[in-house]
Amino acid sequence: MLVKRSNRPSGPASSAQAATASTFSAPQGLDRRTFLKRSGLAAGAGAIGAGLPFAMVRPADAASDSKAAGAVEMRRSVCTHCSVGCAIDAEVKNGVWVGQEPVFDSPINLGAHCAKGASVREHGHGEHRLRTPMKLHNGKWERLSWDVALKEVSEKLLAIREKDGPDATYWVGSSKHSNEQAYLLRKFVSFWGTNNCDHQARVCHSTTVAGVANTWGYGAMTNSYNDMQNAKAIFFIGSNAAEAHPVSMLHILHAKEGGAKIIVADPRFTRTAAKADHYVRLRSGSDIALIYGVMRHIFENGWDDKKYIEDRVYGMDKIREESMQWTADKVLDVTGVPDDQVHLIAETMAKNKPSTVVWCMGQTQHTTGNAIVRAMCNLQLALGNVGVSGGGTNIFRGHDNVQGATDVGPNPDSLPGYYGIAAGAWKHWCSVWGVDYEWVKGRYASPGLMEKSGITVSRWIDGVLEKNELIDQDSNLKAVVYWGMAPNSQTRGKDMLEAMKALELLVVVDPYPSATAAMAASVRKEGVYLLPAATQFETSGSCTASNRSLQWREKIIEPLFESKPDHTIMYAFAKRFGFEKEFVKNIKLEKDKQGWDEPSMEDTLREINRGTWTIGYSGQSPERLKLHMKHMDTFSVRTLKADSGPCAGDYFGLPWPCYGTPELKHPGTPNLYDTSLHVMEGGGNFRANFGVEKDGASLLAGDGSASKGSDLPFGYPEFDHTLLKKLGWWDELTDAEKKAAEGKNWKTDSSGGIIRVAMKNHGCHPFGNAKARAVVWNFPDPVPKHREALYSTRPDLIDKYPTHEDKKAFWRLPTLYKTVQQQWKNVGKDFPLIMTSGRLVEYEGGGEETRSNPWLAELQQDMFVEINPASAAERGIRDRDWVWVKSPTGSQIKVRALVTPRVGTDTVFLPFHFSGRWMGQDLLNFYPVGAAPIVRGESVNAGTTYGYDVVTMMQETKTTVCQIVKA
Repeated sequence: MLVKRSNRPSGPASSAQAATASTFSAPQGLDRRTFLKRSGLAAGAGAIGAGLPFAMVRPADAASDSKAAGAVEMRRSVCTHCSVGCAIDAEVKNGVWVGQEPVFDSPINLGAHCAKGASVREHGHGEHRLRTPMKLHNGKWERLSWDVALKEVSEKLLAIREKDGPDATYWVGSSKHSNEQAYLLRKFVSFWGTNNCDHQARVCHSTTVAGVANTWGYGAMTNSYNDMQNAKAIFFIGSNAAEAHPVSMLHILHAKEGGAKIIVADPRFTRTAAKADHYVRLRSGSDIALIYGVMRHIFENGWDDKKYIEDRVYGMDKIREESMQWTADKVLDVTGVPDDQVHLIAETMAKNKPSTVVWCMGQTQHTTGNAIVRAMCNLQLALGNVGVSGGGTNIFRGHDNVQGATDVGPNPDSLPGYYGIAAGAWKHWCSVWGVDYEWVKGRYASPGLMEKSGITVSRWIDGVLEKNELIDQDSNLKAVVYWGMAPNSQTRGKDMLEAMKALELLVVVDPYPSATAAMAASVRKEGVYLLPAATQFETSGSCTASNRSLQWREKIIEPLFESKPDHTIMYAFAKRFGFEKEFVKNIKLEKDKQGWDEPSMEDTLREINRGTWTIGYSGQSPERLKLHMKHMDTFSVRTLKADSGPCAGDYFGLPWPCYGTPELKHPGTPNLYDTSLHVMEGGGNFRANFGVEKDGASLLAGDGSASKGSDLPFGYPEFDHTLLKKLGWWDELTDAEKKAAEGKNWKTDSSGGIIRVAMKNHGCHPFGNAKARAVVWNFPDPVPKHREALYSTRPDLIDKYPTHEDKKAFWRLPTLYKTVQQQWKNVGKDFPLIMTSGRLVEYEGGGEETRSNPWLAELQQDMFVEINPASAAERGIRDRDWVWVKSPTGSQIKVRALVTPRVGTDTVFLPFHFSGRWMGQDLLNFYPVGAAPIVRGESVNAGTTYGYDVVTMMQETKTTVCQIVKA
């Protein structure tokens, strides 16, 4: 790998015309009386009536010679590993990727890479890639042509659809897809006729999306990695950024250099903890109890922001009541954290404002994940830390485009942009797609199933194995298509193997065969197909970093071997399924070098722009994104704002929401809900998404709490055609806008006119101005409650803090809570160790890709379990011994022992990036020849247990139990 500073001059590479920063002069504002009169709202509780290229050429070469033999071209892309969004300049010579540089002008990675980013060039030479289509025949992998593979897979899928219905096939999408590919896959699955689709976000941050969105409007990171430099205190809980998001630590350590206090609470002393001012060890799964202990100190000492709470928060009195019940002795009993440490967290966060919190899967992957993340939101609301620079909830996502895939991709409960799947949402998207709503409805088994959330990826195994009479759809799952996700990232590996055995058809579409190939081949002789997909370096498209910024990837090289981009494969299947014309009605087809039809990624993004008004994926045209990538040097490292140059006034990557049409030139939103800025300068407030009153109390924000310059300087509902008319603003629409907006709201107005008038003319937020909800009344626990994990080593706490009741039909499946917890109430007698899992800096996700990279494989060659010296001594285990980690499921995995005080005596830690070994057996012979990863190890999820979040079906991976014995 080649990593060096470029000799190219910094600064813009062209003199593209500057985007003019707008000056906003709104008409005279309305007073409350006039507003209420026009809107029909009663005081206190009323209701509202009814392409620029950016390939770079070395300065010494003339532009006309860039394709000459020996010339080196620079092509800009983004790392395909974690969600930080590190930019890469690839050096390409004669079509070969010969070198790479971190982009020193990038405001996100500042010329830095972690080990994974520094070695991504291996994608362009990967010897362990899936090279050709293959199928399993008589227990052996056989090579196929693309024509034969497409024909056989299509015929089998269509036969299953005819026999068992469209819901009998499950489509697993990918957070490695670009925004455009993820969007097209949701469209593809909709035309197939099912909501049985999902992707990695289900098992990493689905609880974040649901919990945070239901608190204040959008389920995403509120601020940015960069903005953390403005924080005065940072509280990590459930995040190990130093290993999971290494380059983000640049910004965090800049904050520390500026005096910010860093606290890490974690069951394990992590590399992030090593950089902290204070480390607090807590029992895994006890986060809510700890947060309430912190909030008790905040309320008792008067550190809460009372004015902020009065104006901008609903229900904080209920949170105060719950907090006061968590006395020092109760918190200590449940969490293991002494009260002086709890007080220290509270005091540090309250006296060093703005202060921010960071969480990742350490908080989300629990049966109570939705409640944990809401408790974190409530902590920040109590301190008045949301909607301010240096504050917020900085939720670090996992994969490079897991944010974008969640926003516009294959979710089982929503169409792109979180529109849901009710009839109105379908009609909106059918209009965007240019297809007949009745035709799409006819593709589904029934209208009821069209509007019913599908099975989640965390539970597809039960969709196969559960009794048919207990499933809330006609047929069990008969086929599964794994389109870019690792199966070893999911819990209950033993059950998954049984489900793979029971399927009629299993298809893998991936640059690497993934663990799916080896697992399936170990229990099957037929019925498995592998289709080689290109990596994101072999195509173009956009991706969304954790901070909501979009970046455009330029194609670096042609697809290797016989691989094809995912969207090309989708279109090839669409032709065989008979809906190819509908699939690309608004999208241009381009021919690749082999003559395949490839949907245009630029046109696909434009279609996303035309439909995704809800979350502001409407303003990021391909032209604007490409301009940002070309002029990275003009954006501030601290604020992400360009103060000069052709992008002046914009925030880097136009972080969503970037409202209105691209022509509106909204600059993007760096920090959500920030009332100190005009809405046309990235400002905002909390979303009015839950009505205008609850139990007689107003849900609208208080007087003076609107965003800067708003003509409505108080709370107001979301905008629709009726409100616009009552306010007297309807005639500010053009005639064409009136036609499109009639009978619509800001989310379904295809002209963007309602948004334009509200924001540009009047400084108002189209989604209204309401209070955040500290109490989420539509969730099982409106006030977040601590509940013990289903598998707990503390039966005494199960009695005090039991789990939920079982659910008969939840995401189409029966889901057990109390039954499992009671059955395994005394599990700690035989399995006394809490088992938790997490990331390593060397690998990513399921690890098949990174463990196939020789540069990374050299760094971490063994799967291991971290065990405390005292616990190891009790079991006669020494460092680097082979041990068996035994699970209540009957599974056992063979790994190395890493004896270390990083974990307490009650806890063990295992990384989740390994596969290729199964309960002591090397699966090398079950991979296609030459495609096995260099490093193979046991998957921790072969031993994880049953357990799912009560709202989103998030899997429980952080709090289960095990026993360890010497091998």
